[in-house]
Amino acid sequence: MVEKVLQLKCSCNEYPWGKKGSDSLAAQLCSKTPGTDFNIDENTPYSEMWMGTYPELPSYVLETGEDLQDVLDNNAAELIGQTVPKRFNHNKIPYLPKVLSIAKALPLQLHPNKDMAAKLHSRDPSQFTDPNHKPEIALALSDFEAFCGFKPLKEIAALLDLEPLQQFLPTVKKPNFDDQVLKHVVKAMLSASDETIKSVNDALLKLPRESFGSNTHIPDLIPRLSSQYDKTDNGTVVALITMNYLQLKKGDSIYIPADGIHAYLSGDIIECMARSNNVLNTGFCPRAERNSVEQFCSVLTFMPHSPKECMLQPQKFERSRDGKTKVYAPPLAEFSTLMTEVEKGGIEGIGAIEGPSMFIVREGKGLLRATGKEYQLSDGYIFFVGQGVDMEFEASEEALEIYTFIVE
Repeated sequence: MVEKVLQLKCSCNEYPWGKKGSDSLAAQLCSKTPGTDFNIDENTPYSEMWMGTYPELPSYVLETGEDLQDVLDNNAAELIGQTVPKRFNHNKIPYLPKVLSIAKALPLQLHPNKDMAAKLHSRDPSQFTDPNHKPEIALALSDFEAFCGFKPLKEIAALLDLEPLQQFLPTVKKPNFDDQVLKHVVKAMLSASDETIKSVNDALLKLPRESFGSNTHIPDLIPRLSSQYDKTDNGTVVALITMNYLQLKKGDSIYIPADGIHAYLSGDIIECMARSNNVLNTGFCPRAERNSVEQFCSVLTFMPHSPKECMLQPQKFERSRDGKTKVYAPPLAEFSTLMTEVEKGGIEGIGAIEGPSMFIVREGKGLLRATGKEYQLSDGYIFFVGQGVDMEFEASEEALEIYTFIVE
């Protein structure tokens, strides 16, 4: 008999935007797996804990030390089932979940769509390590700030009436501010010299607060972002003037489509994405780490929308037996994310999922009942669950908060 419930051990990467040491929730959770060899260094920034089988930072079966992908390859029918190979033509987990702990802005970035990802992978497999797209969701575990997509055109146009910003408009003025004007503006901002960006930021800070209309976060964030990356970073002007600024609370979620511009600023989040690590960067990072402006803008989708349209609302999960699980279901085939909250002494059952699933206990203590066995649960514990398994969570000692990633 193949064991269908496998406790995992994972690891964190150490990008400089991560929170340091024990301040990082990603590191805290990663360190709590019993018997793990992951130890927190208080001077190291821990940015992302990865869960799953992506080769850059794979998960391992806690009991045996085996690479999870090796176990799946040897037991594909029992653990993966038929949904994934029929839909994606492989036996890999089609999603990549993470816990992110963000101390300062991530690079201003986008993830190429499937066609572009395949071309970039073919040209430069060392930088673009797979041919897949990477749409994603970010689910707030705490107060969370993000730039997500472009503001409505009228709002951008009004800001560009400010004298320091008029230099980024086309020389020949069009009758309407449309997506092509926006593209010109973004390219001009990204191509501007260090001196130009610094002078624009300085000039914006001298304007009366009411000059920014409803965008009063702009003068507040210029000093903060400048202290993180420098007043000469092009990302500051692009993000503040053209992009939606969001302040989310725990349980709020945003969806980032392929080719969608975004940058996360602060907080702790659950992130789940299609199985890929392709990214194009253009700001909030050293110039040597940026992709060319031409390449970035050729991939970028210039589709303005309101902040509300960034949001992904949770829905009732039909396989929830006791009504304590909701689902965040983005418009894509690779995954959905479940949030389960069980009060102390309570129980929640989840009906069998057709494909492979994986979950992390954010906090609490209790039990998982599955395949006729009981498994101890505590904060930071991560499990892979094979297809076709009914699960029951019991918050026997403390209330449980669990995030599960599924494909059906």
